[in-house]
Amino acid sequence: MSLTNRALWTIDRNLGRELTLAGIAEACGVSRHHLAHTFREVAGRPVMDYVRGRRLSDAAAALAGGAGDILGLALESGYASHEAFSRAFRAQFGATPEAIRRRGSTEGLVLAEPMIAPSRTAPALPPPRLEAAGEILAAGLSQRCAFEDWPTITGLWRRFGPRFGEIENRVQPIPIGVVADPDDEGRFVYLAAAEVRDFFGVPNDLSRLRIPPRDYAVFAHDDHVSTIRQTYGVIWNDWLPDNGKTLAEAPSIERHRPTFDILTGMGGLEIWIPLG
Repeated sequence: MSLTNRALWTIDRNLGRELTLAGIAEACGVSRHHLAHTFREVAGRPVMDYVRGRRLSDAAAALAGGAGDILGLALESGYASHEAFSRAFRAQFGATPEAIRRRGSTEGLVLAEPMIAPSRTAPALPPPRLEAAGEILAAGLSQRCAFEDWPTITGLWRRFGPRFGEIENRVQPIPIGVVADPDDEGRFVYLAAAEVRDFFGVPNDLSRLRIPPRDYAVFAHDDHVSTIRQTYGVIWNDWLPDNGKTLAEAPSIERHRPTFDILTGMGGLEIWIPLG
C-alpha cells in the first residue's frame, strides 16, 4: 500500500479521534514533512485540509439528518466552540450549520468523501545510488511554493539565470535546485542556486543556505524537466516506504547534468534525496 493510501486509511479509521499531522505521520512510519510532501502531491490537497473537509462533511450529513446539538458536532469535529465551527462550516460550504439543518439536505454541497489515492502510471525509476556528501553551501534566489506552482519555479530560474555569473567561488559551472524548509501544508522553499565554496562575495540580496553533511539516495530523472514532480511522487510515495527508508528533515537537491539544455529542458538531472 502506498504511503498516501496508508495515511487515508489512518485518517478515515480514526476520524472521530484527535488527529494531528505528526500523529498521522507517526502511524505511517514517516516524518511529518515526508507525509506533507507526499500527500499534497498525490491527493492534491494538504493532509489536515482533507481531515477538516471529511469532518465537516460528516457534520453536514448529520445536520441534514436533523442533529440538534451543534456544539456537540463542533467538538466532535475538532473545534473548541460553536463560533469556530460555524466559521469553518460556512467557509467550506457557503452556508451555516443552522441553514443545513433547516433544509434537511446536503444537496448542492461539495462534500469531501472518503478517497483512495488514484493509481497513476509511474515513471520508470532505476535503483538509486547512495552518496555520502559533505557540507554543501548554496546561494541564489528563493521563493516559497509547491510543486504544482510550476510557473513560479520556472520564473525563479528565469530570474536567476542572469545572476548566476555574479556569484564568486562557484564549485560547479552548473546551478543546482534546492527543496528546503517544508511546512505542514506541503509547501517548501525552492532555491535556484549556485553551489559555492564559501559565501564570500555573494551579492547581499541573494539567499544563502548551509546544508550539513548527509547521506543521500540519488535518482536519475531522464525525462523533460517539467515532469520532475512525477519522479518526486514515486520516490516519496513508493520507493522510500517500499525500501524501508525515511525522508530526512533536510533539503533535497536537484543537480543538472552537463548535458542539460536550458532551452529545451532535456538532458536530464539527478535528484538527491536526504535519508533519515
